[in-house]
Amino acid sequence: MTRLELPENDIRPNLYYPLHETAFHRFIVWLARLVFRPFLKLDIRGLEHLPASGAGIVAANHLGNFDVFPVQLALPRMVFYMGKAELFQVGFVHYVFRSLGAFPVYRGERDQWALDHSRAILSAGQLLAMFPEGTRSKGRGLGLAKPGAAKLAIEMNVPIIVVSVDGIEHFFKRLPRSTKVTVTISPPLYPTKNDSPLSLTDKIMFTMAASLPPNLRGIYAELPKGFEDSAGG
Repeated sequence: MTRLELPENDIRPNLYYPLHETAFHRFIVWLARLVFRPFLKLDIRGLEHLPASGAGIVAANHLGNFDVFPVQLALPRMVFYMGKAELFQVGFVHYVFRSLGAFPVYRGERDQWALDHSRAILSAGQLLAMFPEGTRSKGRGLGLAKPGAAKLAIEMNVPIIVVSVDGIEHFFKRLPRSTKVTVTISPPLYPTKNDSPLSLTDKIMFTMAASLPPNLRGIYAELPKGFEDSAGG
C-alpha cells in the first residue's frame, strides 16, 4: 500500500482527540474481553511492573496489525497509540479510533502534529504505545528498531515500559480454535543523563528480546557483553 502524504489541509488540528479514558473506551475494552475470551487466552506476566499512574511509553514488538489488542487487553490502564494514516480515511472509522485513543500519523516524513499530540498525551499523564521496529515482523523476529520512542522518552523524561508479545501472530490462523498469547511486562526503563536515543533504544530492544522465545528475538538475540551493567544505568 502506498503511504499517504501529509495533506496541505490537515484536519487533525480541528478535531477533538481525548487525552483521558472515555466511557466508550471502557465499554469497548469490556466487550472485547468478553468476545475474545473463548479465542484468546492471555498469559500476562509482570503486571506489577506497570506504574499505576503517571506518564509512560509502552514499547512493544510489532508482529502484526493486531498487536495493540493484546497489549490493551493485558493492561489495566488505557493505552493511546498512533496508527498509519491510511486507516483513518473514513470519517466514522476515524471517529471510533479517536474515541479509543488512536491518532493518525503520516509515515515516511516528519509529522509534527503527531509528535506534538504524543507529547500532549504524555503531558496528560497517560500511556503512549509505540512500536520501535516501525514495521511488522510477521513472526520473523525483531527487526532493527528506530530511536523515536527513546528520543521521546528522554525529551519528556518518562519511563519506558517494555512489553513483549508472543503468539498473536498465530491468532487468525488458528480461528476458531483458541490461541495462547503471552504478554510480558518488564520493569520500567528510566532514561538517565548518560542515555542517548541510540543507547536507550538498545536497552529497550534487548530487554524486549529477553522476554521473547529465541525465534522472535531476531537481530537482538545475542546480548552484547556488558549490556546488563549498562542497562542498570
